Amino acid sequence: MTAAMKKIWKDILDEITPYKPGKPVEEVKRELGLENVIKLASNENAIEPSPRVIEAITRAAGSVNRYPDGGCFYLRQVLSGKLSVPGDNIVFGNGSDEIIVQALRAFVNPGDEVIISDPTFLIYRIAALIEGAEVRTIPAKDYRHDLDAMLGAVTSRTRVIFIANPDNPTGSHITRDELEGFIERIPEDVLVFMDEAYYEFARGGDYPETRGLIEREDRNIIIARTFSKAYGLAGLRVGYGLARKDIARALDKVREPFNVNSIAQAAAVAALEDSEYVAASLALVRTEKRRFYEAFAPLDVSPVPSWTNFILVDTGRDSMKMFDYLLRRGVIVREMSAWGLDGCIRVNIGLREENDMFLKVFEEAVTEIPREKEIK
Repeated sequence: MTAAMKKIWKDILDEITPYKPGKPVEEVKRELGLENVIKLASNENAIEPSPRVIEAITRAAGSVNRYPDGGCFYLRQVLSGKLSVPGDNIVFGNGSDEIIVQALRAFVNPGDEVIISDPTFLIYRIAALIEGAEVRTIPAKDYRHDLDAMLGAVTSRTRVIFIANPDNPTGSHITRDELEGFIERIPEDVLVFMDEAYYEFARGGDYPETRGLIEREDRNIIIARTFSKAYGLAGLRVGYGLARKDIARALDKVREPFNVNSIAQAAAVAALEDSEYVAASLALVRTEKRRFYEAFAPLDVSPVPSWTNFILVDTGRDSMKMFDYLLRRGVIVREMSAWGLDGCIRVNIGLREENDMFLKVFEEAVTEIPREKEIK
């Protein structure tokens, strides 16, 4: 770095490691000379997009010479009706990641504190540091958010607490009773950011239905969800947040103009109207996830119970060796040492034939690579 660059370089950048996505299929094919490669690293929907979505994209493509609707009028209208939430309580982002950035930009000043679990979604820390916040990380307990410890970490400088429910990368969830108890004890001047990117996979049972929380005047809540997972629109980057109207207005003040492109808006409207696609996606994950757990049972590994479309697996082995073994046989998974989860990999649920390939190669890897640590 030149001396001139050092003068304008933000000091905080020295503490930030850029988010590194999973390897693309085409890159692995080129690097290793493989013809058959599957990617199970990025928690994507394995089913190709809904035909309704493709049709909507085709129609919208004819107008890309124009700026998109900055207010997402039609998408807001359809989503409002589906969720029974007033349109003024909805904000949209270039993926739900942007809702995270908007919240920090709107409510966090340099020197304020942000509380996160560890491990959890990496973007919380990165985005908070960029805003000049002090990030307090609270170790998870048995791969789950330790809400009592997170509450105990709150100080007068705490502005935002992030709760990923279900969590990425662990797949664990916070129950309805746990969350209600936490919300009742949280100070009124702290914003609770509920990241529900995997909401559709987790809903039901003891999973909390949080939509009603945004109506509370005595608590500050943002709920973020995405079209990237159950709706199969990861490549278009569109997400949304639900919040009280004053909070939603604050987020709107800091968002980038035209932040959700016109093709993404049209695709999201079509996706909301195709309930059969979502049902098929959820059914595939339920069925195949059971098969994964059955296949893992006789192996010397420890999978974490998951409420998402992926599974975190403590292999008890060198996770880089596991990753490389799988990669060289055409299976891309996520190696988890960047999250402090040494020995672990994360694999998302693919199509049945993809899962067959993964399970075969994974069993071979477990057999050939010796265990190096006790699994939890």
